[in-house]
Amino acid sequence: MGTADHWHRGRESQGWLRGAPPPRWVRVLPPALLVAVCTAELLSRYPLDIGFLLGAIPSLAVLSYGPLATAVFGAVVIVFLYVPPLQLNHPGNTDLLTITFVAILSVAISLVRSRRDAHLVTVRTVAEAAQLAVLPPLPERVGPVRCTAFYRAAQRETLVGGDFFDVRAGPYGVRAVMGDVQGHGLSAVSTVASLLGAFRETVLDQGDLKSAAARLDRRLVVDSAQTAHAELFATALLLEFSADADAVRLTSCGHPHPFLLRDGKAVELVLEPGAPLGLGFFDISPPQICTVPLERGDRLFLGSDGVSESRDATGAFYPLAERLTTLAHVRSADLTDRLWEDLLRFCTAVRDDVTMLVLTPAAKGERG
Repeated sequence: MGTADHWHRGRESQGWLRGAPPPRWVRVLPPALLVAVCTAELLSRYPLDIGFLLGAIPSLAVLSYGPLATAVFGAVVIVFLYVPPLQLNHPGNTDLLTITFVAILSVAISLVRSRRDAHLVTVRTVAEAAQLAVLPPLPERVGPVRCTAFYRAAQRETLVGGDFFDVRAGPYGVRAVMGDVQGHGLSAVSTVASLLGAFRETVLDQGDLKSAAARLDRRLVVDSAQTAHAELFATALLLEFSADADAVRLTSCGHPHPFLLRDGKAVELVLEPGAPLGLGFFDISPPQICTVPLERGDRLFLGSDGVSESRDATGAFYPLAERLTTLAHVRSADLTDRLWEDLLRFCTAVRDDVTMLVLTPAAKGERG
């Protein structure tokens, strides 16, 4: 697999009617209908009077062809109406006039559709570039840590929602963050961008995780103060790997606990969390730092509440620890995909942003 970052950002639900190119069978319909009508007339011993069906051909061409091709289909249909052996214009000129009008109208509609599609492609390209600048794909490896990420925004047609994550190397080691801001969708993108920018600064100039978390909290408090009734807040989980990745320090600001995958089991790392970011309670309830020694083959799984708080039809929560243990033998590059497929089978619908991050310290022989 070429990259360790799997970007499932709602695109798996983008179908033909949501802007994707039409399927091949739609493009085949106009010529197929033309051939079928002509063949039926030639094989019939009596006039079938089905020339009116040709009127559907320019209309079908609008769905998948441009104005020029639509005009060609319309012209071909009109020409075929004049072929005597086919008798497609029987019993009079009514079919010819109707089909001519439909063909001209179809060309006009195809022109409008083509221009609209071109505009939508431009808008979508700009939006994707802007959103990917906020949350770019992770590299396969950051320092001594291998990364596998899965992201699916709850709001369709968006690449970034209310969840965020990043892994960066700095003078104090490799640091990772996963968080979830209030709300989801496009309304949360600006807050995500602000917090990620603050995190990337802390990687360079904050010597410990508690100071880094304090910086994120201050960033959100300042942003809230500039907007009346903003009430911005976010949960976050921060990690810092030692230089040789034989230990990891963790701190949580109200975020779901991470899991340690070791020896075929998933163990939840229960942290003593501080207050969520942005509420102004950081000094009153600061997060605590927990250090976990790492062994060869260990992996850390971080998930958003879109995973742990998903429910089935009976209201039962998704058994994340149990499913992680079941899938503990799966390699990191496939683990998030397998877990996502299992989550879809468990839940009737996933309505929240879903984020998963698997961090694997490289073996000593693979570091460098």
